[in-house]
Amino acid sequence: MTRKPWDLAFTADPTEVAALRRVMRMHLGIWGLHEVADEAQLCVSELVSNVITHVGLGTQATLSVSMSGVHLRIEVHDPDTRALPTLLDANVHSEGGRGMALVDAVAARWGVQLHLDRKVTWCELATGLTSPNGHVERPGVRRAEALLEFYTGDEPPLRPSQGRVGKALAEESVVMLIADFLHWLRAHGCDADEVLDRAHARFDLAPDS
Repeated sequence: MTRKPWDLAFTADPTEVAALRRVMRMHLGIWGLHEVADEAQLCVSELVSNVITHVGLGTQATLSVSMSGVHLRIEVHDPDTRALPTLLDANVHSEGGRGMALVDAVAARWGVQLHLDRKVTWCELATGLTSPNGHVERPGVRRAEALLEFYTGDEPPLRPSQGRVGKALAEESVVMLIADFLHWLRAHGCDADEVLDRAHARFDLAPDS
């Protein structure tokens, strides 16, 4: 899977935060990085809120997202090179100062880059990817690949990352496999729709199982 960098200009305002969080979750879904969506949304909230609080309402800023090796990199660009984010030792009773502490808690690393015309506050999240263009290594994926390898006789198993043709062939193989399982369920007097509903519910609740 090719995960191309993207950026989005925004105005520093509390009403923008929810929209930026939605955009982040949508892109991570496209990238197959559902597992880090919650942490990424939290980082977006805190980095943007930091601009709102310390740089000012109405500031023109930019959210940039890319891959840094197997880490997800989130950047917020703003024009103020003086208001630097600080990691405070904020306790649970503090009214403020917890933003960067939360980022520090979930991110593998974070920092600030100063340029002549802007400041870049960034953080990187571990994704569990096997390679920048690979997939997340988890038990469900390994079991599915082993099953597809046995089903199609391919070695190695077809991967959607192997270009447009590879993706089409991999998807068709999965469709055929699911269809055969549905035939098996019907032949044994099972409710295929009910089984599909249960499988979808389990996928939503535990996508890494």
